[in-house]
Amino acid sequence: MSNVFIALQMNDETRCIIEAIARDNPQASINEQPAMVRIDAPGSMAIRRATVEEAMGRPFDLQELHVHLITLGGHIDQTDDEFNLSWAH
Repeated sequence: MSNVFIALQMNDETRCIIEAIARDNPQASINEQPAMVRIDAPGSMAIRRATVEEAMGRPFDLQELHVHLITLGGHIDQTDDEFNLSWAH
């Protein structure tokens, strides 16, 4: 099984996004660097709007994720409620 990954700029908003990703993807590994964070997960990763909103304490549109995005690896499936990365076989 291949890993999917997402790399985000490191700032106050992404800290909440990272917290939400960690909650929803306990198998993920988080590699924080000074200006960015890379999160790897085996097979798939879900970023859920509701979990990010809970961590941020405000409404969150998943389109905001793209402002902080550096790169990613995997196939994207995005709805208003979830941003999913996976490797389709």
